[in-house]
Amino acid sequence: MAALRWLTPRRRSATARSVLAGEASAEAARKSAEAAETSGKTQETAPGATEPEFPVHGDDRAAAFFDLDNTVMQGAAIFHFGRGLYKRKFFETRDLARFAWQQAWFRLAGFEDPEHMQDARDSALSIVKGHRVSELKSIGEEIYDEYMAERIWPGTRALAQAHLDAGQKVWLVTAAPVEIAQVIARRLGLTGALGTVAESIGGVYTGKLVGEPLHGPAKAEAVRALAAAEALDLSRCAAYSDSHNDIPMLSLVGHPYAINPDSKLRKHARELEWRLRDYRTGRKAAKVGIPAAAGVGAVAGGTAAAIALHRRRR
Repeated sequence: MAALRWLTPRRRSATARSVLAGEASAEAARKSAEAAETSGKTQETAPGATEPEFPVHGDDRAAAFFDLDNTVMQGAAIFHFGRGLYKRKFFETRDLARFAWQQAWFRLAGFEDPEHMQDARDSALSIVKGHRVSELKSIGEEIYDEYMAERIWPGTRALAQAHLDAGQKVWLVTAAPVEIAQVIARRLGLTGALGTVAESIGGVYTGKLVGEPLHGPAKAEAVRALAAAEALDLSRCAAYSDSHNDIPMLSLVGHPYAINPDSKLRKHARELEWRLRDYRTGRKAAKVGIPAAAGVGAVAGGTAAAIALHRRRR
């Protein structure tokens, strides 16, 4: 962790948590993808999807990373998940009202509010504490059919499929629980998912996280860790997101795309000549240039600790 010494203790702690969260998520994603390759994946068709105009070239050292909320799916996965848990009597009506308010705010504002997201995270952790991981995975399959399947953006799904057709791996990268993210990725026929890793012991959730939510800089760390493990060249990879919070992840790859962007990301994308696409109104946003590779300084250390924690949870 020598690269972290210049930071203040508070900043060092926050950065270390991002590294830990990112690398734990990458390790969980790789294990899930390996299991899916062994058992076979269920892929659904994408009705109404059109051939994307973004160029995608076959390259075994390239991959694509997609944010989930409002990029691949309308709304936020954690809120749809909350609705499904309420339906199954996991929590009280007052909690559902909070989930409903947060979801309504997210849909109207079009971007994530950190306080709302933290409140949702804390609520979800308290709700699942003491439940088995296998139970939540099974429920996640049902919730996908009930609330999520009809909210997938056909245009973004077509972009992901173009990468797959070119022989590249495609990963979701989201702050949603990794178990739910993996369900969505599998149902869409993607390679796998990077998501927030909740601690479990003996297959039972403890109510704690490994590191922190996979949000902002932690997403970039997860992508970096996965790219290293998969021998990917990030300058040849693509990333897609709607949120300015994901600028660290978008800046990490050679081909960043702003999908349904919030105002801050739209401005940033135009300044750097990233490509834009907006599916919310049915009109195509202006596409500007082919992006040049951009780098983010690597943060060293944490891999062994992340892998050890992940194995201990299992």
